[in-house]
Parts: sequence; C-alpha cells; structure tokens
Amino acid sequence: MYFRNISVCGFLLTLTLFSVSIAQAAEKTAAASTLPSSSEMQELQFEHAQQTLADRYSRLQLQVVGIDERGRKSDQTRKVTFQATPADKVSIDERGRVTPLAGGQVTITARAVSGKTAQTRITVHELTDTAPGFKDRVMPLLSKYSCNTCHGKPRGQNGFELSLFGSDAAKDYNFIVKQSRGRRISQALPAESLLLRKATSSIPHGGGKRFAVGSVAWQTMHDWIQGGAPVGSQSDFKVAKIEVLPSERVMTLEGEQQLSVIAHYTNGMVEDVTHLAIYHTNEDSMVEIDESGLVKAQDRQGEFAIVVVYGGQVGAFRGIIPFGYPVEEQQKSNNPIDKAVLAKLDRLGIPPSPRCSDETFLRRVTIDLAGRLPSLEETNAFKADQSSDKRNRKIDELLDSPEYADYFASKWIHLLRNARSAPEHRRGTFSFHHWIRESFRQNKPYDKFVRDILTASGDVTQHPPATWYREVSKMEDQVENMSQIFLGVRITCARCHHHPFEKWSQQDYYQLAAFFSQVDRKISVDGNPTYFEERIFHKRGVAQVKHPATGENLKPAGLGAEPLTIPADDDPRHKLVDWMVDPQNPYFSTVLVNRYWKHFFGKGIVDPEDDLRETNPPSNPELLESLRQEFIASGYDLKQLARLICQSDTYQRSVETNGYNLEDTQFFSRFYPRRMNAEVVLDAIDQLLGTNTSFTRLPPDMKAVQLPDSAKNFSNEFLQLFGRPKAQSACECERSQDGDLRQSLYLLTSADILQKLSSSKSRPAQLAKEKEKTEAQQITELYLRAFSRPPRADELKLATEHLQKNPYKNKAKAYEDLLWAIFNTKEFLYNH
Repeated sequence: MYFRNISVCGFLLTLTLFSVSIAQAAEKTAAASTLPSSSEMQELQFEHAQQTLADRYSRLQLQVVGIDERGRKSDQTRKVTFQATPADKVSIDERGRVTPLAGGQVTITARAVSGKTAQTRITVHELTDTAPGFKDRVMPLLSKYSCNTCHGKPRGQNGFELSLFGSDAAKDYNFIVKQSRGRRISQALPAESLLLRKATSSIPHGGGKRFAVGSVAWQTMHDWIQGGAPVGSQSDFKVAKIEVLPSERVMTLEGEQQLSVIAHYTNGMVEDVTHLAIYHTNEDSMVEIDESGLVKAQDRQGEFAIVVVYGGQVGAFRGIIPFGYPVEEQQKSNNPIDKAVLAKLDRLGIPPSPRCSDETFLRRVTIDLAGRLPSLEETNAFKADQSSDKRNRKIDELLDSPEYADYFASKWIHLLRNARSAPEHRRGTFSFHHWIRESFRQNKPYDKFVRDILTASGDVTQHPPATWYREVSKMEDQVENMSQIFLGVRITCARCHHHPFEKWSQQDYYQLAAFFSQVDRKISVDGNPTYFEERIFHKRGVAQVKHPATGENLKPAGLGAEPLTIPADDDPRHKLVDWMVDPQNPYFSTVLVNRYWKHFFGKGIVDPEDDLRETNPPSNPELLESLRQEFIASGYDLKQLARLICQSDTYQRSVETNGYNLEDTQFFSRFYPRRMNAEVVLDAIDQLLGTNTSFTRLPPDMKAVQLPDSAKNFSNEFLQLFGRPKAQSACECERSQDGDLRQSLYLLTSADILQKLSSSKSRPAQLAKEKEKTEAQQITELYLRAFSRPPRADELKLATEHLQKNPYKNKAKAYEDLLWAIFNTKEFLYNH
C-alpha cells in the first residue's frame, strides 16, 4: 500500500481548495424574502360550474377561488360558507363536498367574510334504490384504499387475492363474491360481511383500518352487498381521461389548495371522482396531500407535482411556491433556452448567477463535448483571443473534433448495451462501436440513427447495428429496451399488469411488442466455427402477439395509436420507426433532448431522464417543449442541439451562488457541479501526468473514452470503482457518479497511481529535469493544465515553498507530491 507523507499531503491539499460552491455554499446575503404581501380579494368565483350528481353514491367537490387586483388566484374553499337553494336537495360540509339528497336543480352560493359572493348551479338526477355496481363503484374503492395493492401480490395476502392495481375486474369480482363459498360477503347481514369488518378493523386486519363505519366507502360497499352484489353498468365503457382542476396554481408558504378530479368516460359521461381518486406527491418535504385532494404547503419554496390516479388514467397538478426574491432585468437573449429558463426564474423569484469566466467555460465545454481537459496550448490561445465570438467558435471546433465522436459514442455504447460476454462477440462489438462513432462523426440525423438500429438485418459485418439484437434477443427485451431508450417510457411493469402510475396496460405493452414479433435469427459462421455472430432477418408472416391474459391476437400499435394491419412481406419495424419519428409523437424527440440536457447539466428537465410520464412532470415544461421543437426543426441534428445548449447563457452561468439561488436544484439558475465520468477522470489524470493507461488487447495509446464496449471494463480497477457501466441495462442510472471512500483511498494509495507518478516518462520527472523555466512558471503551467486557470497568489506561494523546501533528495518526488495533491482535489475531479 502506497502512502504519501501525511504531513506534506495534508499541507498540499490546501493548495487547491475548490474556489466555487462545491466545497462551500455561498452565504445568503439577501434580506428578507420579498414575496408579495397579501392583497384584498376583488372577486370570488367557482373553479368549474354546472356539474351533475348522477346517483346517491356520487359526490361533488366544490372549489371556490379568490382573485385579487393583480389577477392572482387563491383557494377560498375552506374560508367561505355555502348555502344551497333549495336546501333539501343537497348537503354541503365544511370542506365543500356535496352529497345528494333528492333530485332537482340546485343553486349554491359561496359567501366570503368580506361579503363577496359567487354562485353555481348543479343538477341532481332522481335518486333511486338501485344498488351500486361492482365495476363502477366498488372497484374504485378497492384501489383508493390500497386493497388491490396489498392483496394484489402474486399469491394475494392471507388467502385473499386481488388483481394488482385493479387490472382485472372480473377476477376480483369472482374472488370477492364466489371464492371460499362466498364467505367474504353476507347479503343477509351486509354490515357483518368479512369484507367490511376487515376494512373497518372491527376484527383484526393486517392492513389496519382502511375506512370508518358509516363513511362513503362503507355505505357504498354495504349497499352493494345488500343489493345482491351486482357486477355494474360500466362493463361496456371505460375512463378515457381524467382532468385535475386546477392544473397549476401559485401558492404561498403553508397555504392550501383543494383539488377536483373529473373523469371523462368513453361513452361521454362526466363525473366528479375527487373522493375516489388516489393522490401522491413528488415532494414530501414541500407539501402534504390528503385523501380528499387537499394540498397543504409546508415552509419550503420551489415547485412540486401532485400525481392523481383514477380508473387506470393519470393526471397531475403542478404547484409553485415562489422564492419571491427580486429578479433584475436580464440581458435579452435570442436563445430559446434562455427565454424559457428566465421566464421560469422570474415567475419563481430566483435571480440567476452571472456568467462564468472564460477559463471556467473552456474547461467545462471541453469536458462536456470532447470528454477531456483543454490542452495547455488551447488554454493559452483561448485566453489570448479577445474576439467576442470566441466561445461560439470553440464550441464549433470541439463539435468538429474526433474527440466529440469518441465521447458521445462512449455514452451510446452503454445505452445500446454493446457488451462482450463471449470471445465470438468481439467482432460484433467492435464493429458496432465503430459504426456508432462514425455516426456521430458524420452527424447522422438522429431519426436515421434510430431507424438503422431498430430495423437492422443481416450479419454484423454487413450492418453493425444488428449487434443490438444480440444483447436484446427476446421480444420482451426488445420492446422494453427500445421503449426506455428511444421513447423514455419504462413500460416493463405493463408486461404483467396495468402500470401503477401510468395509463399503459398489458394490451398497450403487447401491441408495442408485436412490432418485433417477426424478428428472427440464424447462425452465420463465415468459414470460422469459433467466431460467429447471428444473422438477423425479418421472418415473413403477419405481425401479431397473443395477449397472455385474454388470448386475443393483438396487432402492432404505437403507444396511444391505432392498431396497424401490416402485410406479411413488410417488416413491421419500419412502421414502428415511422410512428416514432413523426413530429407529433410526444416521446421520441422529447426523451432525446432531455437526455442531452442531463448530459450538459447533470440533471434532466424530467428526472430521471428516461422516465417520461404524466406522473413525473418536467421542472420546466416550456423549456422541454421549446427544445423538442428546435430539435425537430433542425432535422434531428444532434450537433445543433449540443450547440444550442452550449451557446445558451443558462449553460454558461457560474457555479457560484448569488445569495438567493443556493436552494435551487432544478430550475437551472446556476450551473450545478458534478463529478466527471469515470473514463474522463482516468484520461484527465493521464493527460495531467503525461502517461497512458494500458487496456488488455487494445492499442497502447487508446484512451478510456475510446473503449469499444464494456468487456467487464477491461479488468480496470479504476473504471470499476468510479462507476463505468457494465452495459447490463438500457438505463443511464447504471453509471454511478457518486463519490465514495473507496475512490478516495484508491487515489491516495493505489500502486497504479504511484507507478504513473514515479515513472521516468511522466510529468514530475520531466519537470525536475527542465531548466529553462522557473518553478513559478512550472507551477503556473500545471494549474493551467489541471484547471485551465493560473494559480492564485496563495496557491503559488505554498507550492513554491514546498518545492524549495523539498524534503526529498530527488526533486521529482516534490513534483509528484504537487501533482498528486492537484488531482485529489474536487476542483480537478468535478466539472464546474
């Protein structure tokens, strides 16, 4: 084990304390928040008018909105009093929930303390004694109170089995009504039914109390059992969509907002289902949401989402709690990115950080576009350049460099699972890597890039993208990998049941899978029985897949699209790509621009970057849509997308906080520092030391970002410790960029690091021999190589004193200490 002199190391590590906000957050210098003071309410109104109560089991959630003189809206539902005229048709509780009592027209008046009033009219259908149905009334309750989550396990729970998330109503009806000789319900004594006694904890229940005796849920189930447990009237139509009202609202700290959820059915019926919907929040520390749809803000600012689920459909509410700091007039930018980001920051009251320095920009953009540090010559030339467009010209220079193709190919080989698990795979993985790299070098349009992969046929030597079908050999792997990579939809859950937080069903899954149903393969030897790859081809036949639950033969269909009838001689994969690349497709271009945003900013506009769904809304929808439209308009030009991002003021902001935006972690008011990728860190250390890392059976001068596949990371301990993916999944989450103690110990104690430092050909040895430059000049050049900036006065003084005091007989050892200290700093290991 190799250790540096501890006292020297501790001293030298103070040389390059991270001058930006990675090591230490800026102090908040702002005065008290300048959130707008409350204003007098000028108008009172109902959020939505003229609704209907269909039967005695219907409920209606009223929403009353106050509007001040600036047009700002606030929820007044629990601050007003309600009066119904006539009074005998409905009852209204203090939450604004309406219960039907008798049929007829009703006018409801809301009155505020100030005397302001608002009115709405509702219709109550004639109430009958018809029992509620299982599908339309009981099933939603089983979902609302998590019955089909706990008992939806493969073998149920304690002998009671339901379909997961209510995906199979017929199965659930049979288990409740008919299984175990019907012991779960008692039509003679409905209140004594096991179903109700368990749910109300009248007898011991492992799931605890789900609802109270006499509640809406209890009464509905009681009347269903008493009425003979009918299946229900909604067997022939479904929920088409749900609408969440309001869809967005600016709130105050510790403020409240009542939500309403409206279900739209395929037969045209509309119903308030606020009391039946399921609610989740993506920010538990910012807001609470109760089962009635009441949002309660906490004492933290930012943006949050409330996810709403009902009848297999999903909706969302976006809430904003402004920081409220003064945002000065920003310099106008023609870049659509800056327009969208600044509009969001202005709305939230978050002043952005200023522009970063030239030296910071050069290092940042070189790492992000070329996967390396700027050379000493590049740094000096950029510093000497006084032209106003030098940043834009540097971006173009990097995009045209071979390193750009190397670096982005290294990103995509992992997404496309270019792994080598057997000797005969070497030819395919190397060919595929070369094809990917050439695609980026030539700037192949992204839609063409994807089509070449998904429609690949033949041997890997004829068409290298066919290698993708080697790693994703099963139809299920193909649809799930394709969906996650190119659509940003994680559809795996829908293979077995309805997606818990999305609208995708098993039918959607297998219709999408049908596009791959005719992919077949045969062995291609080419005269060598040891090294072979499979030959991929389209097998003539009708594209269809059997639904595992219903046995129905399903035709191919894109997500949310109509099924297609494809002739037996046509390869259905081309139809799949046609649907994907259509500009109206909401997924294809969206996930790509979101991936690129994550690459340059360390965090997606939608996060995770490959999980697009209504229940995971973007932090800035306008920004995401603007990027999508720009990408489509460019002809799916990947270099232009990268150029647009890097040219933006948003990308070129400083990492330092300004006293106001310290808590911003999702709106891009500043640049978020992040650790460099494993390959980039390894190459950066080699670049700084003037050394090379050797990889088994590869050219001696090959860099880590040029590695053609995972190959178990070529048995390189550094790449394994620093989180290089093994290409075992299509998820970018497989790459780890988190720091840990093992990484620090490796940099401190590794024999490989010692060998690089002490090599007679490395930079410490060369610096010790150099006579033409002073020590101050050598130190300055080291800082320029490592950080693209000269040392500060205190850093230069400390480093110079260390070299002059040199505790070793060999001066090269003193330079080793200096370089070792430099690449152990966060400023070196992070892109900032």
